[in-house]
Parts: sequence; structure tokens; C-alpha cells
Amino acid sequence: MDLNHVAVFVRVVELESFTAAANQLGLPKSSVSRTISRLEEDLGVRLLQRTTRKLHLTDAGHAYFERARVALTGLEEAAAAATDTSIVPRGVVRVTAPNDLGVLNLAEIVLRFTHKYPLVHVELSLTSRFVDLVAEGFDLAVRAGKLTDSTLIARKIGSDSLGIFASASYLKANGRPKSFAELAAHPCVLFRGKNGKAEWRLVGPDGEEGVTVHGPISVDEMGFAQEAVAFGMGIGLLPVAGVRLGAERRAAPALSRILPEYSQSGAGLHVVTPSVRFQSAAVMAFRDFLIEALARVWKSL
Repeated sequence: MDLNHVAVFVRVVELESFTAAANQLGLPKSSVSRTISRLEEDLGVRLLQRTTRKLHLTDAGHAYFERARVALTGLEEAAAAATDTSIVPRGVVRVTAPNDLGVLNLAEIVLRFTHKYPLVHVELSLTSRFVDLVAEGFDLAVRAGKLTDSTLIARKIGSDSLGIFASASYLKANGRPKSFAELAAHPCVLFRGKNGKAEWRLVGPDGEEGVTVHGPISVDEMGFAQEAVAFGMGIGLLPVAGVRLGAERRAAPALSRILPEYSQSGAGLHVVTPSVRFQSAAVMAFRDFLIEALARVWKSL
């Protein structure tokens, strides 16, 4: 059973309102409602009777609330006691991030953190798949893209835009496209393409335009796509900030931006944590250190 769901239920009952609980917890009202529904499904009983004016506890809900409130109070006291004896961060911090965010030099950031906090061990999992932080026991994640899980607490680092890039060797062999429509005649490296093609929609001088591009390879990792473009496999639609960082930190050939008047709004970069009420000193220290370090990298672009 997810203790976060129990904590949300207790807060709803204490405040006698989904809206008030959502505001206090910093969550959407719909997320709070879904959380209560999931708790009821886990328990197999109805805890609350919902009306347009007021919430009413069922008999089972009343009994559960009384015991849950006592249990949560005990956990709060235990957390406070642990904090008092753990002034120096220590323990394990489990972190996940996409493979292609290695360009942000996560290794150096983790190295500096462990030098500062030698009693903390960082377990870093780099994967392109979506990770359920709560179910898989991770303390925090670095995520690029649109956030769809409203139960996570997110700190935005920045936003990137996408541009069209090619290597010097590719342009020498194939020529430089002179118009957006000409991209259809060039081999492209496709990020999450399907059946050898993808549609690129970018904003140019005359507004949004679309073109169907083709290519010899489709990948689901942006870092690999950038490497493939750098070594002349084709033209790519790549994050502008990622290309700049790659030019500084990778041995691959530099990339040239083509048709620079065309761009696509990119997704944001976030550091996210589960919406738990308590976190260890080690997790909080790493979270703050990571946010500050990534923000410095982003501002330097």
C-alpha cells in the first residue's frame, strides 16, 4: 500500500475538502480525487461519501482515519528523530535519468557531490524507458519532456528548442538544403520515426510548416541521434542546447545549423521527486546539489 495515498486521505478528512487538501499539498484536485479512489480500491471499501456540498466518512472510513492518523503521526515523529541524528547526509540515493542526458555531464556532478558528501552512495540508473519512481523505489529523477504524472514534485531547470543540424562531411557530400521543403529529398536521422519516415513540424518565417522526411535509421535516444548526425548519417532535428554541449564535451565532429530561421519548441528539463512528505537528508542534499549544478550548466548555454 502506498503511504502517500494514506497521507492524502488523512489530509482530505482533516480539512474536510478535496480542494483545500489539494491546495495545501500542491496537487491538482483531480489528482487528490484519484488518489482517494486508488486507496479505496486497494482496501476494497468505500471510505468517503462524496456530495456536492460536503464529504462524509463511512463507518469504515472513520475507523480507518483514526488509525491512519495515529500511524502517520508516529512516522512524523520517527522522521524527526532520524533527522536529529542525521545532520550529516548519509545513506543511499537512487537516481534515474535518460541515457542521452549524459551530455549534461552528470558524471562530473555526481563526482563532486560524493566528494562533498562522502557518506552518501549514489545509485544512478540511466535508461530511455519511463520509470515509476514510487513503484521502483527511486528517490528522484532527471526528466526531459512533458511531465504527465501530476503526483510528482517537479523543479524546472530550463527549456530547449530544436533546430536542424548536419555535419560538415554530410554537407560537403550532399549539399546544403536551401529551403525547408528540400529536406524531403535528404536522408535524415529520425528520432522515434516509423517505417523509415517522420513528420517534422517547425515554425519559420511564414508560420508553422511541416515536411515528411525519410532516413536510414530511427532511434529512441536523442544522444545517439546526435552522434549519428555528427558522423554524417544524415540531417537531424536536435536540441540546440544539447548540440552546444556536445561540441564542448564530445570527440565527434562539430555540427552546423542549417535553415536557422526554422525551430521547434522543445520540452523542459526537470528534476522530479515523489510527492512524499519526508525525505532523507541525503536525498534532499543531492536534490538541491543537482538542481543548482544543472541550472549552472543551462545558464552557460
